[in-house]
Amino acid sequence: MKAVVYTKYGPPDVLQLKDVEKPVPDENEILIKIYASTVTAVDCTFRKGFPLVGRLFTGLTGPKYTIPGTEFAGEVIETGSNEKLFKAGDRVFGTTDGHSAHTEYLCYSSDKLTITLMPDNLSYDEAAGCDGYLTALPFLRDSGNIRNGFHVLIYGASGSVGSSAVQLAKYYGAKVTGVCSTSNLELVKSIGADSVLDYTKEDFPKKRELYDIIFDTVGKISFGRCKRSLKENGIFLETSLTPTIFPQMLWTSISSRKKARIAFTGLLPVNKRTENLVFIKKLMEREKIKPVIDRKYPIKQITEAHEYVETGHKKGNVIITINQNDQTG
Repeated sequence: MKAVVYTKYGPPDVLQLKDVEKPVPDENEILIKIYASTVTAVDCTFRKGFPLVGRLFTGLTGPKYTIPGTEFAGEVIETGSNEKLFKAGDRVFGTTDGHSAHTEYLCYSSDKLTITLMPDNLSYDEAAGCDGYLTALPFLRDSGNIRNGFHVLIYGASGSVGSSAVQLAKYYGAKVTGVCSTSNLELVKSIGADSVLDYTKEDFPKKRELYDIIFDTVGKISFGRCKRSLKENGIFLETSLTPTIFPQMLWTSISSRKKARIAFTGLLPVNKRTENLVFIKKLMEREKIKPVIDRKYPIKQITEAHEYVETGHKKGNVIITINQNDQTG
């Protein structure tokens, strides 16, 4: 089978499409034929080995997992004798624990995957883009305690996490202000934002608007910059490990009614992430949310996909198509 492989950290051209042995599921595993995956900013971070903190998960001197990729959508082909949740023919989607999805066949124990049956109303390409929701949901619902009537500002509203956050905030009844670049204004409006600010022309902290939640989905702003734009009990949410976030969290937990918070959503237990995925699936089936797709690349163009994601200008999800010449689902 074909798989993307890398054995050292570096630029996109360290990724190679190679023939590797097709896995055979043991009694506790399932074999999934992958039809679609994604390239995310995190995938690029893991590939580069920078920032260095990422190597705590991927290997200090070189990648300990040689096949990258986290998100997937595909069909169960075979199951081990002990597998009770899924059967051959099931259309499934979800995420791995950070690797192995950029391949024609994924073999895993189902209790180690964030996985559930696909929504019937989504294509494989659309279903592959679920991780943005898995990130945005715990931030807004659990860390931000979002409520009906809240005013929420989403910074980086056109990206994978940002576009997911806009849709989820609207589902919870919030008034949403999206912040993005000029080229993405119409997109952010189309997915539900009540108002959109162009960060190249407007500096939102200089406006007099106050927010219950400010959610930085791209690691570009800080609590200090946003503090005056938060309501008295407002919350600043940060997805990235910026140098200031931990001191801000500590200080605001002690001495401020305005809070700064970060959530490590990728480290949630698999059962909790799966619960969240099932919830997300239900919203997709009810057409309350729908993944945004920017571009699609066949797996043989994995280098080009990484190069594009690294420009920092992707809108929603960048899809990697796999096995689609013989797709029957």
